[in-house]
Amino acid sequence: MNRTRFYIFLFLCFFQLFKSHGQNSEQKVPVSEVLEQITKVHSITFNYESNLLKSIIVTPISQDLSLNSKLKNLEKQTNLIFERVSDLVYTISKSIRLCGYIKDSELKKPLMGATITGKFAHSVTDENGYFEIEIRSQNELVIIRHIGLKTIERQVKYFDLEGCGIIVMLIQQELISPVLIEAYLVKGIDKRHNWTTSIDYKRFSLLPGLIESDVLQTVQALPSILSVDETVSNINIRGGSNDQNLMLWDDIKMYQTGHFFGLISSFNPLMTQTANVINNGSDVALTDGVSGTIQMQTDKQIDSKFKGVFGLNFLNAELFSNIPTGNKSSLQIASRKSLNDFVRTPTYDVYFDRVTQGTEAESNVANVTNSNQEFDFYDTALRWLYQPTSRDFIRLNFILINNDLGFNETADIDGVLRTRGSNITQNSLAVGLNYKRRWSERLSSTINIYDSEYKLEALNADVLSNQLQLQENIVSETSVLLNNLYEQNQWRFNLGYQFTETEVINLNDIDLPRFVRRDEEILREHSAFGQAWYKNPNKDFSVRGGLRVNYLTRFEELILEPRLSLRKSIGEHIEIEAQGEFKHQSTSQIVNFQNDFLGIEKRRWQLTDNDSIPIIQSKQVSFGITYKNNGWLLDAKAYYKIVDGITSQSQSFTTKYEFAKQKGSYDVYGFEFLCRKKFSNFNTWLSYSYMNNTYTFETLEDIEFPSNFDITHSVALGTTFSNKSWNISAGVNYRTGKPTSIPLNGNEIVEDNVNFDQGNNERLSDYLRIDASVIYKFKLSNSVRSEIGASIWNISNRENAINNYYRVNVNTEVNKFSRFSLGLTTNAVARIYF
Repeated sequence: MNRTRFYIFLFLCFFQLFKSHGQNSEQKVPVSEVLEQITKVHSITFNYESNLLKSIIVTPISQDLSLNSKLKNLEKQTNLIFERVSDLVYTISKSIRLCGYIKDSELKKPLMGATITGKFAHSVTDENGYFEIEIRSQNELVIIRHIGLKTIERQVKYFDLEGCGIIVMLIQQELISPVLIEAYLVKGIDKRHNWTTSIDYKRFSLLPGLIESDVLQTVQALPSILSVDETVSNINIRGGSNDQNLMLWDDIKMYQTGHFFGLISSFNPLMTQTANVINNGSDVALTDGVSGTIQMQTDKQIDSKFKGVFGLNFLNAELFSNIPTGNKSSLQIASRKSLNDFVRTPTYDVYFDRVTQGTEAESNVANVTNSNQEFDFYDTALRWLYQPTSRDFIRLNFILINNDLGFNETADIDGVLRTRGSNITQNSLAVGLNYKRRWSERLSSTINIYDSEYKLEALNADVLSNQLQLQENIVSETSVLLNNLYEQNQWRFNLGYQFTETEVINLNDIDLPRFVRRDEEILREHSAFGQAWYKNPNKDFSVRGGLRVNYLTRFEELILEPRLSLRKSIGEHIEIEAQGEFKHQSTSQIVNFQNDFLGIEKRRWQLTDNDSIPIIQSKQVSFGITYKNNGWLLDAKAYYKIVDGITSQSQSFTTKYEFAKQKGSYDVYGFEFLCRKKFSNFNTWLSYSYMNNTYTFETLEDIEFPSNFDITHSVALGTTFSNKSWNISAGVNYRTGKPTSIPLNGNEIVEDNVNFDQGNNERLSDYLRIDASVIYKFKLSNSVRSEIGASIWNISNRENAINNYYRVNVNTEVNKFSRFSLGLTTNAVARIYF
C-alpha cells in the first residue's frame, strides 16, 4: 500500500512538472510580437536590421510597466541593445566584442596597464597587452590611453572587428626625445635629440665599482664631469663648483644631494628611474645652474600591477613598492635606512672614517676623549600619478632626506669627568605638484609647483671651555612655473612664466660669551621665456633657440639670457653640433673645512646681495662632432665658458685664501673626447678631457691663478659585459692632481701664520683608481626574481690625496695635514623583485 502511494506521488510530481514546462513553452512568443505591442501602446518606432530578430523568443511583458522598464526587461532576456534616438525612434542592435593587442611604436613591446574606455564599459590590458571590451554600437567612441604615449580616440567601426589585431600607440615626443646615440657609454646611457645625455635605469647595465643605480655616481662617468674630492656633494661640471649645478628631482630644486656628507647620493635609486645631464644649451624653461643641470625623474607611467623590491647592501636596507590605486592612478613609495643601528659593517666603517678623518669627530685634543660616535641616514620618497581623463595628468611628489652625525666629548675638569655632546644634522623636505593638460593634439600646458626646505644644524660642544656653539643654515624655496607647448609640422614652440621666492636664514649662537647673530634674506624672481624648435622633414637638421627674461625685484635687476642649440647631419655617420647659453643664479655656498666647527665640512647656502655676494652669471659656447658606424662611436667637443660673480668662500680654499672674502670670476676652456666600441655583449670605452681653468680675483695678491677645480688631464678606460643574467664591469680612472698652495720655502711663517707661496702653484699627487663590479640576475619563481652583486672600489688600495692644509704648531713649526680618498672598499648587494 505504501509503495502504491509512493508511485502515485511520483506520477503527480512528474505530471505537474511537465504541465508547468508546457505552460512556460506556451508563454514564450517571438520578440517581434512584443515589439509590435510596445509600438502600438507607446507610439514609437524601432529601427533594426531585418535578420536581427530571427529565432529570438521572449516571455511576454506586463502592459502595466513603463517604456523604460519594458526595454530593460527585453535587454536582459535578449542581450540586445536598445538606444533612444529621439522621443519617437529607438534603434536595436547587438553588442560588439572588440579585442586586440596593444604595443608601443618604439620597442614593439606589449603595453600592460593601458586603459580602454567605451561609453558604458572599460577594460585594462594584461601583461601581453591583450584586452576585451563589449561595445554597443559601431559609432561608439573608444578611448585608449597609456602614460607617455599618445591617446587614441577612434570610433569602433574603424577598428579590426574580424579578429584581435595589433593596435600601436605612438610615443609622446615632448615627454621623451628620440635617441640620437644609443649606449653612449653603456646600455641605458644615451644621447638624445634634445641635446641631453640621458640615463635610463630600466635599461641600465653596469659601471665599474657601482652596484647601485646611483645617479650622481653614474654621471661622473661622462667626460668633463668629476668630483675633485670623490664625493657626490661636490660634482664639478666643466670646471665649475658644486653650487653652480642645478639639481632637480621631478622638477623640484634640491639643496641637499648626498648621504654620508656626500659619499653616496641622497636620491633613492629604486625610485629615480631616469636622469638627464645638460652641459650647455639649456632649455629656456630651466634657470640656475651656470655650470650644468642634472634632472632626475621618477617613472612617468601609471602601473596597474603591484610591484615591490627589497634590497640590502653593506651600508643600508632599501624598500620600494608600486601600489595601483585604480585604473587611473598609482602610488610609488621608496625608503632607505642605514644599517648601523643593527650592525656596523666594514664598508660602513670605511665610509665613516673617510668622512671624519683628521677631524675633531675622529680624534680630539690630548686631554679630551671621544665616545658614542654614530652616523645615521635615511630617506623616504613618494610619487603619485593620476590621470582623470585622457587629456589630464597629475603628479604629486614628496621627499624626505636626513643625515645625523653625533659624538660625545669627555674631559677631566678639576677631578670631575665632564661630558658634552656634539652633533651635526642635515635634512631636506620637499613637496611638488605637476599638472599637465592637453588641450588638443597640438597644444598642451603644464603647471609645476614645488616647495623645497633644507636645514643644516650643527651643535659644537667645547668641553674644556664649557662652551656650546650652534649654527643653522635654512633654505626655503617656493616656485610656480607655467609652460605652454604648441606643435605644428616641423615646429615646436614654448611660451612660459616662472615665479620663484627663495629665503635663506643663517644663525650663529654662542652661549659663553653670549653671542647671537641671525641673518634672514628673501629674494623674489619673475621670469618669462619663449623658445622655438625646428626640425626639417629629413630630420638631418635641428635648431632650437630661445630667450629667458629674468627680473629680480629686490635689486630691480633685469637679466636677459639667450640660448641656442643646433645639430646637422653630414651623411649617415657624422653629426656636428653647436651650442651657446647665458645663465645666472642667485644662490651660492660658503664651504667650511677642518679648522672650523667639528672639523666636518659644511656647506652653507647664501643669497646674493648684489654687492659683496654678486649675482653669478655665465656665458658658454661649445662645438662638437660625432662619428658613429658599425659599433664605433667617436665624440669630440670643445668648449669655452666664463663665469663672473663667484666668491672666494665658495671655491673650497683650504690653503692660501682660506679666509679670504673676495669676489671674482673664472674662465675655462677645454676639450672632451670619447671613443666607444660596441660588439656582441661588450661595451668598451676610452674618454679623455683636457681643461684650463683660471681664476681672476682683482683684490687678491695673486690676481690670476689656477682654479681649485682645474683638473688638466682626466682619462677613463672601462669595459662592460652584459647579458640576461650577468653584468660585469671593470675600469681605470686617472687624472692629474688638483692645484694647491704650499708654504714659501725658507719663510714659512709670518706673524704666527703660514706664509704661502703663489696661489695654487703646486698640485697634489696624480689620482689613480681601479674599480670592478658584478651583478648576477636570476628567477626564484615565475613572479619573483632576484639579483646579487659585489663591487670593489680602489682595488689597488692607492692612497689618493684629495686635499691638504697647513697649521702652525706650538713649536712654531708648520704641520702639513692631508685628506685622502676611499681606500680599498668592498660592497655587496642582494635584492628581491616581486
